[in-house]
Amino acid sequence: MKKALLFILLCCNCCVGVFNLTAQDRKPNIVILLSDDQGWGDLGFTGNKTVATPHIDRLFSEGVRFNRFYVNAVCSPTRAELLTGRSHVRGGVSGTASGKERLDLDETTFAQALKQAGYATGIFGKWHNGGQGPYHPNARGFDEFYGFTIGHIGNYFDAALQSNGKPVKGNGYITDDLTSKGLEFIEQHKSVPFLAYFPFNVPHSPMQVPDKNWDTYAKKEILQTGTRSELENIQHTRAALAMMENLDFNVGRILNKLSDLGLDSNTIIIYFSDNGPNGHRWNGNMKGIKGTVDEGGVRSPFVIRWNKKLQSHSIDAIASVMDIYPTLMDLIGAPSINSKPLDGKSLVPLIHQKHSRELEERFLINYWSGKTSVRYKNLRLTHDGKLVDVFSDPSHSNDLSSTYVSEKESMLNFRDTWIRSVLTELPPQDIRPFVVGSSLLKTDILPSSEANGYGAVVRSNKHPNDSYFRQWRSDNDRIIWSVQVEKAGAFAVQVYYACSTANIGSRILLKSNNAQVASLIKTENSSPLMGREMDRVEREESYLRNFKSLSLGRLKLTEGANQLELYAQGIKKSDDLEIYMITLQRL
Repeated sequence: MKKALLFILLCCNCCVGVFNLTAQDRKPNIVILLSDDQGWGDLGFTGNKTVATPHIDRLFSEGVRFNRFYVNAVCSPTRAELLTGRSHVRGGVSGTASGKERLDLDETTFAQALKQAGYATGIFGKWHNGGQGPYHPNARGFDEFYGFTIGHIGNYFDAALQSNGKPVKGNGYITDDLTSKGLEFIEQHKSVPFLAYFPFNVPHSPMQVPDKNWDTYAKKEILQTGTRSELENIQHTRAALAMMENLDFNVGRILNKLSDLGLDSNTIIIYFSDNGPNGHRWNGNMKGIKGTVDEGGVRSPFVIRWNKKLQSHSIDAIASVMDIYPTLMDLIGAPSINSKPLDGKSLVPLIHQKHSRELEERFLINYWSGKTSVRYKNLRLTHDGKLVDVFSDPSHSNDLSSTYVSEKESMLNFRDTWIRSVLTELPPQDIRPFVVGSSLLKTDILPSSEANGYGAVVRSNKHPNDSYFRQWRSDNDRIIWSVQVEKAGAFAVQVYYACSTANIGSRILLKSNNAQVASLIKTENSSPLMGREMDRVEREESYLRNFKSLSLGRLKLTEGANQLELYAQGIKKSDDLEIYMITLQRL
Protein backbone atom coordinates (compact mmCIF):
# COMPACT_ATOMS: atom_id res chain seq x y z
CA MET A 1 0.00 0.00 0.00
CA LYS A 2 1.31 3.45 -0.76
CA LYS A 3 2.28 5.56 2.20
CA ALA A 4 0.33 8.53 0.98
CA LEU A 5 -2.59 9.31 -1.21
CA LEU A 6 -2.51 12.51 -3.18
CA PHE A 7 -5.87 14.17 -3.62
CA ILE A 8 -6.16 16.97 -6.13
CA LEU A 9 -9.30 19.08 -6.18
CA LEU A 10 -10.31 21.14 -9.16
CA CYS A 11 -12.74 23.66 -7.65
CA CYS A 12 -15.43 25.34 -9.75
CA ASN A 13 -13.66 28.68 -9.32
CA CYS A 14 -10.60 27.18 -11.01
CA CYS A 15 -8.61 27.07 -7.76
CA VAL A 16 -6.45 23.96 -7.52
CA GLY A 17 -5.77 22.64 -4.03
CA VAL A 18 -3.45 19.83 -2.97
CA PHE A 19 -3.50 18.00 0.35
CA ASN A 20 -1.82 14.81 1.52
CA LEU A 21 -3.54 12.15 3.66
CA THR A 22 -1.76 9.05 4.91
CA ALA A 23 -3.12 5.74 3.70
CA GLN A 24 -4.16 4.82 7.22
CA ASP A 25 -6.32 7.96 7.48
CA ARG A 26 -9.90 8.16 6.42
CA LYS A 27 -11.34 11.45 5.28
CA PRO A 28 -11.59 13.85 8.22
CA ASN A 29 -14.83 14.44 10.04
CA ILE A 30 -16.28 17.96 9.82
CA VAL A 31 -17.99 19.83 12.64
CA ILE A 32 -19.43 23.28 11.91
CA LEU A 33 -20.50 25.45 14.84
CA LEU A 34 -22.60 28.46 13.86
CA SER A 35 -23.96 30.94 16.41
CA ASP A 36 -26.97 33.18 15.71
CA ASP A 37 -26.85 36.97 16.22
CA GLN A 38 -23.54 36.81 18.06
CA GLY A 39 -21.34 39.83 17.49
CA TRP A 40 -17.64 39.72 16.80
CA GLY A 41 -17.10 41.11 20.30
CA ASP A 42 -19.11 38.53 22.26
CA LEU A 43 -16.14 36.24 23.01
CA GLY A 44 -13.36 36.36 25.53
CA PHE A 45 -10.86 35.70 22.75
CA THR A 46 -11.88 38.82 20.82
CA GLY A 47 -11.50 41.02 23.90
CA ASN A 48 -14.80 40.92 25.80
CA LYS A 49 -13.94 41.46 29.47
CA THR A 50 -17.34 40.39 30.83
CA VAL A 51 -18.17 37.09 29.17
CA ALA A 52 -16.60 33.70 29.92
CA THR A 53 -16.15 31.52 26.79
CA PRO A 54 -13.14 29.28 27.61
CA HIS A 55 -13.98 26.43 25.20
CA ILE A 56 -14.55 28.68 22.18
CA ASP A 57 -11.45 30.67 23.16
CA ARG A 58 -9.52 27.40 23.17
CA LEU A 59 -10.62 26.71 19.60
CA PHE A 60 -9.33 30.13 18.54
CA SER A 61 -6.02 29.62 20.30
CA GLU A 62 -5.49 26.22 18.65
CA GLY A 63 -6.77 26.91 15.14
CA VAL A 64 -6.26 29.07 12.09
CA ARG A 65 -7.95 32.42 12.77
CA PHE A 66 -9.22 34.75 10.06
CA ASN A 67 -9.30 38.21 11.61
CA ARG A 68 -11.34 39.76 8.79
CA PHE A 69 -14.02 37.22 8.03
CA TYR A 70 -17.33 38.40 6.60
CA VAL A 71 -20.85 37.06 6.63
CA ASN A 72 -24.16 38.80 5.85
CA ALA A 73 -26.27 41.31 7.71
CA VAL A 74 -28.94 38.75 8.69
CA CYS A 75 -29.43 35.02 9.13
CA SER A 76 -30.77 33.31 6.00
CA PRO A 77 -28.35 34.85 3.44
CA THR A 78 -25.34 33.72 5.48
CA ARG A 79 -26.70 30.19 5.75
CA ALA A 80 -27.35 30.05 2.01
CA GLU A 81 -23.82 31.20 1.21
CA LEU A 82 -22.36 28.64 3.61
CA LEU A 83 -24.34 25.88 1.91
CA THR A 84 -23.53 26.81 -1.69
CA GLY A 85 -20.32 28.86 -1.81
CA ARG A 86 -22.31 31.34 -3.89
CA SER A 87 -23.88 34.74 -3.30
CA HIS A 88 -27.27 34.46 -1.61
CA VAL A 89 -28.89 36.60 -4.30
CA ARG A 90 -27.92 34.02 -6.94
CA GLY A 91 -29.79 31.44 -4.86
CA GLY A 92 -33.00 33.46 -4.59
CA VAL A 93 -32.68 34.33 -0.89
CA SER A 94 -34.15 37.82 -0.52
CA GLY A 95 -35.64 37.81 2.99
CA THR A 96 -35.90 36.00 6.29
CA ALA A 97 -39.58 34.94 6.28
CA SER A 98 -42.67 34.23 4.17
CA GLY A 99 -40.75 32.00 1.76
CA LYS A 100 -38.15 34.60 0.81
CA GLU A 101 -35.55 32.70 2.82
CA ARG A 102 -35.73 29.64 0.56
CA LEU A 103 -32.67 28.50 -1.36
CA ASP A 104 -33.40 27.83 -5.04
CA LEU A 105 -33.74 24.17 -5.90
CA ASP A 106 -31.12 24.27 -8.66
CA GLU A 107 -28.42 25.16 -6.12
CA THR A 108 -26.10 22.43 -4.82
CA THR A 109 -25.14 22.30 -1.15
CA PHE A 110 -21.85 21.22 0.37
CA ALA A 111 -23.81 18.58 2.32
CA GLN A 112 -24.77 16.97 -1.00
CA ALA A 113 -21.13 17.04 -2.07
CA LEU A 114 -19.99 15.49 1.21
CA LYS A 115 -22.70 12.85 1.06
CA GLN A 116 -21.51 11.88 -2.42
CA ALA A 117 -17.98 11.66 -0.97
CA GLY A 118 -19.16 9.06 1.55
CA TYR A 119 -20.02 11.23 4.55
CA ALA A 120 -22.88 10.74 6.98
CA THR A 121 -24.51 14.15 7.30
CA GLY A 122 -26.50 15.67 10.15
CA ILE A 123 -27.84 19.12 11.05
CA PHE A 124 -28.92 20.09 14.55
CA GLY A 125 -30.47 23.52 14.88
CA LYS A 126 -31.82 26.35 12.75
CA TRP A 127 -32.03 25.69 8.99
CA HIS A 128 -33.74 28.87 7.70
CA ASN A 129 -33.48 28.11 3.97
CA GLY A 130 -36.86 26.49 3.26
CA GLY A 131 -39.22 24.17 5.09
CA GLN A 132 -41.23 22.04 2.68
CA GLY A 133 -40.50 19.21 0.26
CA PRO A 134 -37.35 19.74 -1.78
CA TYR A 135 -36.37 22.83 0.24
CA HIS A 136 -36.18 20.86 3.48
CA PRO A 137 -32.73 19.96 4.87
CA ASN A 138 -33.46 16.23 4.47
CA ALA A 139 -33.78 16.94 0.74
CA ARG A 140 -30.63 19.10 0.51
CA GLY A 141 -28.03 16.52 1.52
CA PHE A 142 -28.66 15.96 5.23
CA ASP A 143 -29.44 12.43 6.40
CA GLU A 144 -30.46 13.61 9.86
CA PHE A 145 -32.28 16.80 10.87
CA TYR A 146 -33.29 17.86 14.37
CA GLY A 147 -34.27 21.48 14.86
CA PHE A 148 -36.49 24.00 13.10
CA THR A 149 -36.69 25.42 9.59
CA ILE A 150 -38.05 28.96 10.19
CA GLY A 151 -36.11 32.04 11.29
CA HIS A 152 -36.88 31.93 14.98
CA ILE A 153 -39.07 30.15 17.49
CA GLY A 154 -40.92 31.51 20.50
CA ASN A 155 -39.83 29.28 23.35
CA TYR A 156 -36.41 27.81 24.11
CA PHE A 157 -37.51 25.33 26.79
CA ASP A 158 -39.07 22.05 25.58
CA ALA A 159 -39.30 23.77 22.20
CA ALA A 160 -41.56 22.91 19.27
CA LEU A 161 -39.06 21.28 16.86
CA GLN A 162 -38.84 18.78 14.00
CA SER A 163 -37.13 15.45 13.69
CA ASN A 164 -36.68 14.63 10.00
CA GLY A 165 -39.84 16.51 9.13
CA LYS A 166 -42.00 15.21 11.97
CA PRO A 167 -43.14 17.71 14.63
CA VAL A 168 -41.67 16.83 18.03
CA LYS A 169 -41.31 18.42 21.44
CA GLY A 170 -37.79 19.26 22.52
CA ASN A 171 -36.19 18.24 25.79
CA GLY A 172 -35.01 21.03 28.06
CA TYR A 173 -33.12 24.16 27.02
CA ILE A 174 -32.73 24.24 23.26
CA THR A 175 -28.94 24.65 23.03
CA ASP A 176 -28.44 21.74 25.43
CA ASP A 177 -31.02 19.70 23.50
CA LEU A 178 -29.56 20.36 20.04
CA THR A 179 -26.10 19.50 21.32
CA SER A 180 -27.29 16.23 22.85
CA LYS A 181 -28.89 15.14 19.57
CA GLY A 182 -25.74 16.04 17.68
CA LEU A 183 -23.58 14.09 20.11
CA GLU A 184 -25.80 11.03 19.58
CA PHE A 185 -25.23 11.42 15.84
CA ILE A 186 -21.45 11.66 16.31
CA GLU A 187 -21.47 8.57 18.54
CA GLN A 188 -23.50 6.60 15.99
CA HIS A 189 -21.20 7.56 13.09
CA LYS A 190 -17.83 7.52 14.81
CA SER A 191 -16.53 4.80 12.50
CA VAL A 192 -17.26 6.65 9.24
CA PRO A 193 -16.55 10.20 8.06
CA PHE A 194 -19.33 12.53 9.18
CA LEU A 195 -20.51 16.11 8.87
CA ALA A 196 -22.14 17.42 12.06
CA TYR A 197 -23.54 20.91 11.44
CA PHE A 198 -24.68 22.78 14.56
CA PRO A 199 -26.48 25.98 13.50
CA PHE A 200 -27.38 27.09 17.01
CA ASN A 201 -30.05 29.75 17.50
CA VAL A 202 -28.47 31.79 20.29
CA PRO A 203 -28.08 34.56 21.26
CA HIS A 204 -31.01 35.29 18.91
CA SER A 205 -34.13 36.52 20.69
CA PRO A 206 -36.22 35.68 22.64
CA MET A 207 -33.60 36.26 25.29
CA GLN A 208 -34.13 33.05 27.24
CA VAL A 209 -31.39 31.23 29.11
CA PRO A 210 -31.27 28.77 32.04
CA ASP A 211 -31.19 30.19 35.56
CA LYS A 212 -27.71 28.83 36.22
CA ASN A 213 -26.34 31.04 33.41
CA TRP A 214 -28.58 34.03 33.99
CA ASP A 215 -27.76 34.16 37.71
CA THR A 216 -24.13 34.81 36.78
CA TYR A 217 -24.97 37.79 34.58
CA ALA A 218 -28.24 39.25 35.93
CA LYS A 219 -26.44 41.92 37.94
CA LYS A 220 -22.95 41.63 36.47
CA GLU A 221 -21.15 44.85 35.66
CA ILE A 222 -20.78 45.34 31.91
CA LEU A 223 -17.23 46.57 31.47
CA GLN A 224 -17.47 47.68 27.82
CA THR A 225 -20.26 49.34 25.88
CA GLY A 226 -21.19 49.68 22.23
CA THR A 227 -20.44 52.62 19.94
CA ARG A 228 -24.06 53.77 20.41
CA SER A 229 -24.12 53.43 24.17
CA GLU A 230 -27.23 55.58 24.41
CA LEU A 231 -29.11 52.80 22.59
CA GLU A 232 -27.70 49.90 24.58
CA ASN A 233 -30.07 47.86 26.75
CA ILE A 234 -27.80 46.55 29.49
CA GLN A 235 -30.18 43.75 30.43
CA HIS A 236 -30.25 42.63 26.79
CA THR A 237 -26.44 42.64 26.76
CA ARG A 238 -26.37 40.60 29.97
CA ALA A 239 -28.83 38.09 28.51
CA ALA A 240 -26.81 37.75 25.29
CA LEU A 241 -23.61 37.09 27.24
CA ALA A 242 -25.37 34.59 29.51
CA MET A 243 -26.59 32.76 26.38
CA MET A 244 -23.02 32.78 25.08
CA GLU A 245 -21.82 31.21 28.32
CA ASN A 246 -24.33 28.39 27.86
CA LEU A 247 -23.32 28.01 24.20
CA ASP A 248 -19.68 27.81 25.23
CA PHE A 249 -20.51 25.05 27.71
CA ASN A 250 -22.09 23.06 24.87
CA VAL A 251 -19.14 23.67 22.56
CA GLY A 252 -17.09 22.14 25.36
CA ARG A 253 -19.37 19.09 25.37
CA ILE A 254 -18.73 18.62 21.64
CA LEU A 255 -14.97 19.00 21.99
CA ASN A 256 -14.93 16.53 24.88
CA LYS A 257 -16.98 13.98 22.93
CA LEU A 258 -14.57 14.14 19.99
CA SER A 259 -11.64 13.68 22.37
CA ASP A 260 -13.30 10.79 24.23
CA LEU A 261 -13.97 9.00 20.92
CA GLY A 262 -10.39 9.50 19.72
CA LEU A 263 -11.59 11.70 16.85
CA ASP A 264 -10.00 14.96 17.95
CA SER A 265 -7.05 14.86 15.55
CA ASN A 266 -9.09 13.77 12.54
CA THR A 267 -11.90 16.32 12.77
CA ILE A 268 -12.01 19.71 11.08
CA ILE A 269 -13.87 22.14 13.34
CA ILE A 270 -15.17 25.52 12.20
CA TYR A 271 -16.72 28.20 14.40
CA PHE A 272 -18.33 31.50 13.33
CA SER A 273 -21.47 33.65 13.65
CA ASP A 274 -24.10 34.45 11.03
CA ASN A 275 -24.22 38.26 11.37
CA GLY A 276 -23.46 41.14 13.72
CA PRO A 277 -24.86 41.50 17.25
CA ASN A 278 -28.62 41.70 17.77
CA GLY A 279 -28.29 44.83 19.85
CA HIS A 280 -26.02 47.76 20.62
CA ARG A 281 -23.25 46.29 22.77
CA TRP A 282 -19.47 46.20 22.70
CA ASN A 283 -18.24 44.97 19.32
CA GLY A 284 -14.67 46.14 18.99
CA ASN A 285 -15.80 49.76 18.54
CA MET A 286 -17.10 48.91 15.07
CA LYS A 287 -20.01 50.73 13.51
CA GLY A 288 -23.07 48.64 12.79
CA ILE A 289 -25.12 45.82 14.25
CA LYS A 290 -27.29 43.07 12.80
CA GLY A 291 -29.16 44.23 9.72
CA THR A 292 -26.50 46.69 8.53
CA VAL A 293 -23.75 46.31 5.93
CA ASP A 294 -21.30 48.30 8.04
CA GLU A 295 -18.21 46.57 9.42
CA GLY A 296 -19.84 45.68 12.73
CA GLY A 297 -22.90 44.23 11.05
CA VAL A 298 -21.06 41.73 8.86
CA ARG A 299 -17.72 40.92 10.51
CA SER A 300 -17.65 37.60 12.34
CA PRO A 301 -15.05 35.73 14.36
CA PHE A 302 -13.87 32.69 12.40
CA VAL A 303 -11.59 29.78 13.18
CA ILE A 304 -10.83 26.48 11.50
CA ARG A 305 -9.06 23.87 13.61
CA TRP A 306 -7.63 20.54 12.50
CA ASN A 307 -5.29 19.30 15.20
CA LYS A 308 -1.93 17.93 14.03
CA LYS A 309 -2.73 18.95 10.45
CA LEU A 310 -3.07 22.75 10.54
CA GLN A 311 -0.66 24.98 12.43
CA SER A 312 -2.23 27.64 14.64
CA HIS A 313 -1.83 31.18 13.30
CA SER A 314 -3.85 34.27 12.36
CA ILE A 315 -4.62 35.72 8.94
CA ASP A 316 -5.56 39.33 8.13
CA ALA A 317 -6.60 38.76 4.51
CA ILE A 318 -10.30 39.19 3.73
CA ALA A 319 -12.35 35.97 3.79
CA SER A 320 -16.04 35.17 3.33
CA VAL A 321 -18.61 32.62 4.41
CA MET A 322 -18.78 31.70 0.71
CA ASP A 323 -15.21 30.40 1.01
CA ILE A 324 -16.11 27.61 3.44
CA TYR A 325 -17.55 25.23 0.82
CA PRO A 326 -14.54 25.26 -1.56
CA THR A 327 -12.09 25.29 1.37
CA LEU A 328 -13.60 22.17 2.94
CA MET A 329 -13.71 20.29 -0.35
CA ASP A 330 -10.11 21.29 -0.98
CA LEU A 331 -8.96 20.09 2.45
CA ILE A 332 -10.64 16.69 2.20
CA GLY A 333 -9.76 16.14 -1.46
CA ALA A 334 -13.25 15.78 -2.90
CA PRO A 335 -15.02 17.51 -5.80
CA SER A 336 -17.56 20.22 -5.05
CA ILE A 337 -20.04 18.67 -7.61
CA ASN A 338 -21.51 22.15 -8.10
CA SER A 339 -22.35 22.71 -11.75
CA LYS A 340 -22.43 26.47 -11.23
CA PRO A 341 -19.36 28.66 -10.68
CA LEU A 342 -18.61 29.41 -7.03
CA ASP A 343 -18.23 32.95 -5.74
CA GLY A 344 -16.19 31.67 -2.81
CA LYS A 345 -12.53 30.76 -3.04
CA SER A 346 -10.51 28.04 -1.36
CA LEU A 347 -8.59 29.50 1.56
CA VAL A 348 -6.14 26.59 1.66
CA PRO A 349 -3.17 28.65 0.35
CA LEU A 350 -3.62 31.16 3.18
CA ILE A 351 -4.20 28.39 5.71
CA HIS A 352 -0.86 26.90 4.67
CA GLN A 353 0.69 30.38 4.95
CA LYS A 354 1.37 30.72 1.23
CA HIS A 355 1.19 34.05 -0.56
CA SER A 356 -1.87 34.41 -2.80
CA ARG A 357 -2.39 37.73 -4.54
CA GLU A 358 -5.87 36.59 -5.66
CA LEU A 359 -6.95 36.12 -2.04
CA GLU A 360 -5.02 38.98 -0.48
CA GLU A 361 -6.22 41.64 -2.92
CA ARG A 362 -9.80 40.57 -3.47
CA PHE A 363 -12.93 42.72 -3.42
CA LEU A 364 -15.84 41.52 -1.31
CA ILE A 365 -19.48 42.64 -1.51
CA ASN A 366 -21.92 42.91 1.37
CA TYR A 367 -25.52 43.41 0.27
CA TRP A 368 -28.78 43.49 2.16
CA SER A 369 -32.15 45.21 1.73
CA GLY A 370 -31.06 47.57 -1.03
CA LYS A 371 -27.76 48.59 0.57
CA THR A 372 -24.36 47.57 -0.75
CA SER A 373 -20.88 48.00 0.72
CA VAL A 374 -17.48 46.81 -0.53
CA ARG A 375 -14.33 45.62 1.29
CA TYR A 376 -10.86 45.83 -0.25
CA LYS A 377 -7.59 45.52 1.67
CA ASN A 378 -8.02 47.81 4.72
CA LEU A 379 -10.86 49.83 3.20
CA ARG A 380 -14.65 49.70 3.20
CA LEU A 381 -16.80 51.62 0.73
CA THR A 382 -19.92 52.22 2.79
CA HIS A 383 -23.44 51.98 1.39
CA ASP A 384 -23.71 55.81 1.52
CA GLY A 385 -20.49 56.40 -0.43
CA LYS A 386 -17.91 57.03 2.30
CA LEU A 387 -14.50 55.36 2.21
CA VAL A 388 -13.15 54.31 5.61
CA ASP A 389 -10.11 52.49 6.93
CA VAL A 390 -11.63 49.71 9.05
CA PHE A 391 -8.30 48.93 10.73
CA SER A 392 -7.65 52.42 12.14
CA ASP A 393 -11.25 53.69 12.07
CA PRO A 394 -13.67 50.84 12.90
CA SER A 395 -16.43 53.31 13.81
CA HIS A 396 -16.43 54.77 10.24
CA SER A 397 -15.77 58.30 11.49
CA ASN A 398 -13.43 59.64 8.80
CA ASP A 399 -14.18 59.74 5.08
CA LEU A 400 -10.94 59.07 3.18
CA SER A 401 -12.39 59.44 -0.31
CA SER A 402 -9.99 62.24 -1.19
CA THR A 403 -7.00 60.26 0.10
CA TYR A 404 -7.64 56.98 -1.75
CA VAL A 405 -9.06 58.28 -5.01
CA SER A 406 -8.01 55.40 -7.27
CA GLU A 407 -9.00 52.77 -4.71
CA LYS A 408 -12.45 54.28 -4.33
CA GLU A 409 -12.91 54.36 -8.10
CA SER A 410 -11.99 50.68 -8.33
CA MET A 411 -14.38 49.80 -5.51
CA LEU A 412 -17.20 51.80 -7.09
CA ASN A 413 -16.62 50.05 -10.40
CA PHE A 414 -16.62 46.66 -8.72
CA ARG A 415 -19.84 47.48 -6.86
CA ASP A 416 -21.62 48.74 -9.96
CA THR A 417 -20.52 45.74 -12.02
CA TRP A 418 -21.74 43.40 -9.27
CA ILE A 419 -25.11 45.13 -9.13
CA ARG A 420 -25.51 44.85 -12.91
CA SER A 421 -24.26 41.28 -13.26
CA VAL A 422 -25.20 39.53 -10.01
CA LEU A 423 -27.92 41.45 -8.22
CA THR A 424 -30.06 41.32 -11.34
CA GLU A 425 -30.27 37.53 -10.83
CA LEU A 426 -32.57 38.20 -7.87
CA PRO A 427 -36.15 38.58 -9.16
CA PRO A 428 -37.87 41.83 -8.10
CA GLN A 429 -40.70 39.77 -6.59
CA ASP A 430 -40.61 36.28 -5.11
CA ILE A 431 -43.43 34.34 -6.76
CA ARG A 432 -42.16 30.84 -6.04
CA PRO A 433 -44.89 28.55 -4.67
CA PHE A 434 -44.33 26.29 -1.69
CA VAL A 435 -43.54 22.82 -3.00
CA VAL A 436 -45.35 20.02 -1.14
CA GLY A 437 -45.94 16.36 -1.78
CA SER A 438 -42.32 15.63 -2.60
CA SER A 439 -41.22 12.00 -2.54
CA LEU A 440 -38.21 13.22 -0.54
CA LEU A 441 -40.30 14.06 2.52
CA LYS A 442 -43.31 12.22 3.92
CA THR A 443 -44.73 15.14 5.92
CA ASP A 444 -44.88 18.80 4.94
CA ILE A 445 -45.34 21.49 7.56
CA LEU A 446 -47.05 24.70 6.43
CA PRO A 447 -46.76 27.32 9.18
CA SER A 448 -48.88 30.43 9.35
CA SER A 449 -45.80 32.49 8.57
CA GLU A 450 -46.03 31.18 4.99
CA ALA A 451 -49.74 31.92 4.50
CA ASN A 452 -51.59 35.13 3.67
CA GLY A 453 -54.63 36.26 5.61
CA TYR A 454 -57.89 37.62 4.16
CA GLY A 455 -60.88 39.18 5.84
CA ALA A 456 -60.60 40.11 9.49
CA VAL A 457 -57.79 37.70 10.43
CA VAL A 458 -54.44 39.16 11.40
CA ARG A 459 -51.05 37.82 12.43
CA SER A 460 -50.22 37.70 16.09
CA ASN A 461 -47.12 39.78 15.43
CA LYS A 462 -45.49 41.90 12.74
CA HIS A 463 -42.68 39.31 12.51
CA PRO A 464 -44.12 36.44 10.39
CA ASN A 465 -41.83 33.79 11.90
CA ASP A 466 -43.17 32.48 15.19
CA SER A 467 -46.66 33.87 14.50
CA TYR A 468 -50.21 32.58 14.21
CA PHE A 469 -53.47 33.93 12.80
CA ARG A 470 -56.09 35.27 15.18
CA GLN A 471 -59.22 37.45 15.06
CA TRP A 472 -61.44 34.93 13.26
CA ARG A 473 -64.91 36.51 13.01
CA SER A 474 -66.87 35.24 10.01
CA ASP A 475 -67.22 32.42 7.49
CA ASN A 476 -65.39 34.56 4.93
CA ASP A 477 -62.21 34.93 7.00
CA ARG A 478 -59.49 32.66 5.64
CA ILE A 479 -55.79 32.05 5.25
CA ILE A 480 -54.28 30.78 2.01
CA TRP A 481 -51.12 28.88 1.15
CA SER A 482 -50.14 28.91 -2.54
CA VAL A 483 -48.50 25.54 -3.10
CA GLN A 484 -47.11 23.43 -5.90
CA VAL A 485 -47.90 19.75 -5.48
CA GLU A 486 -44.99 17.76 -6.86
CA LYS A 487 -46.92 14.51 -7.17
CA ALA A 488 -50.66 14.00 -6.89
CA GLY A 489 -51.94 11.87 -4.05
CA ALA A 490 -53.91 11.64 -0.84
CA PHE A 491 -52.72 13.42 2.28
CA ALA A 492 -53.74 13.24 5.92
CA VAL A 493 -54.32 16.82 7.10
CA GLN A 494 -53.78 18.11 10.62
CA VAL A 495 -54.48 21.67 11.77
CA TYR A 496 -52.90 23.10 14.93
CA TYR A 497 -55.26 25.42 16.82
CA ALA A 498 -56.24 27.04 20.11
CA CYS A 499 -59.66 28.21 21.35
CA SER A 500 -61.84 28.25 24.46
CA THR A 501 -64.83 26.02 25.21
CA ALA A 502 -66.99 28.70 23.58
CA ASN A 503 -65.85 27.57 20.12
CA ILE A 504 -66.47 23.86 20.52
CA GLY A 505 -68.65 22.96 17.58
CA SER A 506 -67.08 25.45 15.19
CA ARG A 507 -65.94 23.89 11.91
CA ILE A 508 -62.50 24.13 10.33
CA LEU A 509 -62.47 23.60 6.57
CA LEU A 510 -59.52 23.22 4.20
CA LYS A 511 -60.16 23.55 0.45
CA SER A 512 -57.87 22.72 -2.43
CA ASN A 513 -58.54 23.06 -6.16
CA ASN A 514 -61.12 20.29 -6.43
CA ALA A 515 -61.49 18.83 -2.97
CA GLN A 516 -62.00 19.73 0.65
CA VAL A 517 -61.86 18.28 4.16
CA ALA A 518 -63.39 19.55 7.37
CA SER A 519 -63.87 18.70 11.01
CA LEU A 520 -65.65 20.12 14.03
CA ILE A 521 -63.68 21.39 17.00
CA LYS A 522 -64.54 18.97 19.78
CA THR A 523 -61.94 19.94 22.38
CA GLU A 524 -60.99 23.32 23.74
CA ASN A 525 -57.37 24.40 23.91
CA SER A 526 -56.95 27.27 26.32
CA SER A 527 -53.29 26.64 27.07
CA PRO A 528 -51.61 29.86 28.18
CA LEU A 529 -49.10 31.85 26.18
CA MET A 530 -45.63 30.61 27.01
CA GLY A 531 -42.24 32.22 27.40
CA ARG A 532 -42.87 35.46 29.23
CA GLU A 533 -41.84 33.88 32.51
CA MET A 534 -38.45 32.88 31.04
CA ASP A 535 -37.74 36.02 29.01
CA ARG A 536 -34.88 37.97 30.53
CA VAL A 537 -35.73 40.97 28.34
CA GLU A 538 -39.08 41.98 26.83
CA ARG A 539 -39.35 40.49 23.37
CA GLU A 540 -40.52 41.94 20.04
CA GLU A 541 -41.73 38.63 18.63
CA SER A 542 -44.94 36.75 19.30
CA TYR A 543 -45.54 34.47 22.25
CA LEU A 544 -46.86 30.99 21.47
CA ARG A 545 -49.07 28.36 23.07
CA ASN A 546 -49.00 24.61 22.98
CA PHE A 547 -51.25 24.39 19.92
CA LYS A 548 -53.38 21.26 19.72
CA SER A 549 -53.70 19.17 16.56
CA LEU A 550 -57.07 18.38 14.96
CA SER A 551 -57.40 15.80 12.18
CA LEU A 552 -59.31 17.21 9.22
CA GLY A 553 -59.25 13.94 7.29
CA ARG A 554 -57.93 12.76 3.94
CA LEU A 555 -57.43 15.33 1.18
CA LYS A 556 -56.69 14.50 -2.46
CA LEU A 557 -54.33 16.97 -4.09
CA THR A 558 -53.80 17.22 -7.82
CA GLU A 559 -50.36 17.71 -9.29
CA GLY A 560 -49.31 21.29 -9.95
CA ALA A 561 -50.48 24.62 -8.58
CA ASN A 562 -52.98 24.48 -5.73
CA GLN A 563 -54.54 27.02 -3.40
CA LEU A 564 -54.97 25.66 0.10
CA GLU A 565 -57.66 27.80 1.74
CA LEU A 566 -58.45 27.37 5.41
CA TYR A 567 -61.76 28.67 6.80
CA ALA A 568 -63.38 28.68 10.24
CA GLN A 569 -67.12 28.21 9.72
CA GLY A 570 -69.90 28.85 12.20
CA ILE A 571 -67.64 30.59 14.68
CA LYS A 572 -69.40 30.55 18.05
CA LYS A 573 -67.27 33.31 19.57
CA SER A 574 -65.32 35.96 17.65
CA ASP A 575 -61.64 36.67 18.34
CA ASP A 576 -61.23 33.36 20.16
CA LEU A 577 -59.82 30.92 17.57
CA GLU A 578 -56.10 30.83 16.71
CA ILE A 579 -54.47 28.84 13.85
CA TYR A 580 -50.74 28.07 13.98
CA MET A 581 -50.02 25.63 11.14
CA ILE A 582 -51.19 22.64 9.12
CA THR A 583 -49.37 19.45 8.20
CA LEU A 584 -49.79 17.29 5.10
CA GLN A 585 -48.74 13.66 5.41
CA ARG A 586 -48.67 11.63 2.22
CA LEU A 587 -50.68 8.43 2.56
